[in-house]
Amino acid sequence: MRFPRLLRFVRNPWVQDVALVSPLLVGSLFALGVSISLQTDPTGPLLLLAGALPLVWRRRHPLVVAALTVGLDVSVPIVIDSTVFLGMTSFIALYTVGRHRAGRLVLLTGLATSTAYTVSGLIDQYDPAQPGSAVPPFITGFFFPFLGLGIGQFVRLRRELKERRQLEMRDEAIRGERRRIARELHDVVAHHLSVINALVGGARTVLPPEPTPAREALEAAEGSARQALAEMRQLLQVLRADTNDGPDAATGVGASGLPGLVEQSGNASLRVDGEPVPLPTAVDHAVYRVVQEALTNSRKHAPGARAGVRVAYLGKAVEVEVLDDGSPVKTVGGGSGFGLGGMAERVALCGGRLETGPRARGGFRVYALLPLENA
Repeated sequence: MRFPRLLRFVRNPWVQDVALVSPLLVGSLFALGVSISLQTDPTGPLLLLAGALPLVWRRRHPLVVAALTVGLDVSVPIVIDSTVFLGMTSFIALYTVGRHRAGRLVLLTGLATSTAYTVSGLIDQYDPAQPGSAVPPFITGFFFPFLGLGIGQFVRLRRELKERRQLEMRDEAIRGERRRIARELHDVVAHHLSVINALVGGARTVLPPEPTPAREALEAAEGSARQALAEMRQLLQVLRADTNDGPDAATGVGASGLPGLVEQSGNASLRVDGEPVPLPTAVDHAVYRVVQEALTNSRKHAPGARAGVRVAYLGKAVEVEVLDDGSPVKTVGGGSGFGLGGMAERVALCGGRLETGPRARGGFRVYALLPLENA
């Protein structure tokens, strides 16, 4: 594109409407000037000007503009007895209604304008001595409005179909990219996790039984590697899925997995208040991840501390609280800080509230309130 600013200017709807109306306005103003200079009746140019000017606002207020132009068009032959033709402005206004409105509103607009044109035609053209003179007003009155509305509806539907095709093409491209990422994860990350799991398991089998802490550390590392592999496979299923349930739908973690998570932690306890109920997928996943991240931070920053996990079902919300009694220990590098940020993002996506910080009597507190209605 050599002239992007010019193209954006030309494509502006306001500019297009002004460009459409400009010839009608210039013509009516020119005719008005001529009639004034020749001292003739200026009614015709004034009517053209009055009918063309509202078209500038046809996109913003299509129904109002259509009512003004059609009302002016049908009343001129009756009230003023003028031969000026305002059908072009009315046709443009009716086309705009069909282009930017849909459904019953377009049908009602067509019926109202058709009735108005038919009545106006009958008053202006009907001769009781010639019964056949009533036929043309009926035909013209019903054909003219529905033609403009129909062309507008056709253009609108064609545009919507084009946008739908573009949306489908975009969704297909997204699905293709997800499948490509899934292949990369399977071929690279999952492979290395499998190798780590195998190496840790092999080291554990050849290690003498005496150094218990080393053996326990290797067993924990092997279990973490197996869990990472399992979650990696679940993520691959999510990436390969073509459903719109969201990335949390197939991960397989939720409030039901909290007992196993707390037991695996080894230094935490779980308390459930209220009657457990099925949770929405996003909330269910967020509950698990909040507890998981809080326990991970507790083990990382306060080794040996005891942690208590409380989950309360409050009817319209679920409450999650994780407390530990440890003192923070400085770690090398200070941590990335991504854990609490990711936790806050998950809670915010569910419309909930997250509170984190040190406790007055020592230790750390993580509290999340997740509403069920917003989810």
